[in-house]
Amino acid sequence: MVTSIGGPRVLLRQLRETMAEPLASQERLDKIVSLIAENMRADVCSFYVLRDDGALELFATKGLAKESVHMTTLRLGEGLVGLIAAEAEPLSLDDAPSHPAFAYRPETGEDRYFAFLGVPVLRAGQTLGVLVVQNVERHKYGEDEIEAMLTTATILAEMIATSDFDNLIKPGSDIDLRRPRMYTGVSFTDGIALGSVVLHDPRVVVTNFIAEDTEQEKLRLESGLEKMRVSIDAMLDHGDMQPSSDHREILETYRMFANDRGWVHRLTEAIDNGLSAEAAVERVQNDTRARMLRQTDPYIRDRLHDLDDLANRLLRVLTGDGHALGRKELPENAILVARNMGPAELLEYDRTKLRGIVLEEGGATAHVAIVARSLGLVAVGQAQSIVSMCETGDEIIIDGTAGIVHLRPTPDIEQAYVDKVRVSARRRAHYAALKDKPSITKDGVDITLLHNSGLVADLPMLDDTGASGVGLFRTELQFMIASRLPRLPEQMELYAEAMAIAGDRPVVFRLLDIGGDKVLPYLRSAQEENPAMGYRSIRLGLDRPGLLRTQIRALLMAANGRPLKILVPMVTETFEFLQTRMVVQKEIERLRRAGKPTPSRLELGAMVEVPSLLFELDQLLPEADFVSIGSNDLVQFLTASDRANPRVSKNYDPIALPRLRAIRMVVEAAKRYNIPITMCGELAGKPLEALALMAIGMTRLSMGPASIGPIKEMVLNLDLKPIQQSVGAALSEGADGVTIRQLLQEWIKTQGLPVA
Repeated sequence: MVTSIGGPRVLLRQLRETMAEPLASQERLDKIVSLIAENMRADVCSFYVLRDDGALELFATKGLAKESVHMTTLRLGEGLVGLIAAEAEPLSLDDAPSHPAFAYRPETGEDRYFAFLGVPVLRAGQTLGVLVVQNVERHKYGEDEIEAMLTTATILAEMIATSDFDNLIKPGSDIDLRRPRMYTGVSFTDGIALGSVVLHDPRVVVTNFIAEDTEQEKLRLESGLEKMRVSIDAMLDHGDMQPSSDHREILETYRMFANDRGWVHRLTEAIDNGLSAEAAVERVQNDTRARMLRQTDPYIRDRLHDLDDLANRLLRVLTGDGHALGRKELPENAILVARNMGPAELLEYDRTKLRGIVLEEGGATAHVAIVARSLGLVAVGQAQSIVSMCETGDEIIIDGTAGIVHLRPTPDIEQAYVDKVRVSARRRAHYAALKDKPSITKDGVDITLLHNSGLVADLPMLDDTGASGVGLFRTELQFMIASRLPRLPEQMELYAEAMAIAGDRPVVFRLLDIGGDKVLPYLRSAQEENPAMGYRSIRLGLDRPGLLRTQIRALLMAANGRPLKILVPMVTETFEFLQTRMVVQKEIERLRRAGKPTPSRLELGAMVEVPSLLFELDQLLPEADFVSIGSNDLVQFLTASDRANPRVSKNYDPIALPRLRAIRMVVEAAKRYNIPITMCGELAGKPLEALALMAIGMTRLSMGPASIGPIKEMVLNLDLKPIQQSVGAALSEGADGVTIRQLLQEWIKTQGLPVA
């Protein structure tokens, strides 16, 4: 075994001093490889950097021919260096030239070196390069030397990521860390956004890499681990943590990892090699992440997020980083990138500077996606692993229409999207010119177009789009962005302002739809195994009458003698609707006794989104003034597919025969009882799906403001009656192997409808 001169700690101190010296980039690298060679008693030390074209370029060497620097390259998987980069694993050999992967490069003169040790240089589990030492004499590098090289590689990784190497890179190339990347995800909202990345949960920046006192660093690590374990135990012991819940299972996994002796041993070993406690966490997590990213077992890959979150928890304890930066502070044209986030978290940000959002997880009908649409943000989900591959400040483009994200786009891609934005602006101008035209088909069918909203700031867009009113005002958004339960005067102020802005146009206020994934931090509730089908919406309101009465009172008082429409969500059986109407009547009587004005006309509607209600329509509709269909939940429950789970939600077409028949059942029942019916789910804002709804007789559609223009343009060019006959026949008799979607696409082509 070759022993090092002063051990890893001496080398790390030397590297730190070198990084602080005022040296040119190449000079600094040359000095670093010389120090490593000297410390490791190696005849050769070489540093290869992975370029954006997949080539590993020799950036510096001590021992090989100097003229080979920036000339010698290997492809990923080619040669020993390419093998290490591809597998992200160290490789130690006592006879390198005899290894089947050995690739000889005559310009380097390395054929006379037998002993070989190479380690990957990793950051966020991604290979940035390879660090190699070689000796003439045959021998096998041991575990201590491998560990010392991995520790050194941790410092090099940070140096590559933070230093300026532009003058060392050949024209037309870049290092892989900074190469452009494209992610194909799922579209949440249409549109294009260009801007810079802001990480919602930013990676903890480690600035102190080298241990001054190893024993002190071990004590810091031990203390940090104990604090983290105590916090996890406290969450598990919390009174509302049920024995069987997803949240508890996740925390149990965290606790298992946090107490894993192997993990703790690797952290301690990294400190023994001269790293600080936080640098040790980053080093061990880099190695673990690199291995897990290359696993094919989905269970192992799913554990990656658990380990990432656990490592970040420990890093925050060690560095004292408790998310001190206010999330409302954003640069211009900010684009949020996150693994996942709740709608309340999104609403914390300054909307005037926010242009879009990219998530690694989430479905198109998740509530954060709905809020993004309400805010007019371009949004894409299921962009796998984007969080670990970007940094705050990176340039990014979101193509919401195609569900594509370009990270660090090339100039030609950026220019192409700039051109698209200009075209989009012209289209918006075109839609604006349509705003005052009546929304009537060519064959005379009147289609009422309405907004979905939830924030007062959205309502002035009624004037921009020419919509007839607000078909769904989500009142829960006010509750989700507040730090405490909004009081009666605060609720009244919001509802009164909304009515004032809308003017003569109607606003349908949906009662609180909280629970499920819309959690209020100040309203304690037990964890549920299946929250979407649990204690939520009107069930919660009827069970907490004070909450329901206060909101209804606020709405009645805000109306101040004007007409008022109230929508009851998540009605499962008619008696729930009747119970809610009794609460409304009691509050009206209370106002009358107090001599205060009551609404000039009060309409109470029911939301049809639970399949059981399909079989109570004859009991419900005579009692209701109007009904609205919530397609998101209705389709979720009809298909037994979690709308936020991309593994199943994408497999079900919401306008396939069974789902469209169910929706038609409600439309026809509403016509029998002569009461208005509106579609206020996400289907209404998509042209082809909106066409399917119109084909079954739905003439009131509520959608995000950005969808009004495209839908109205389609309506104005549409002969609806032949499509209604065609779809009606398909629903009654079947479509002979042709889906409703295919049938409508043929009609779009036949009539030349402007549907993107």
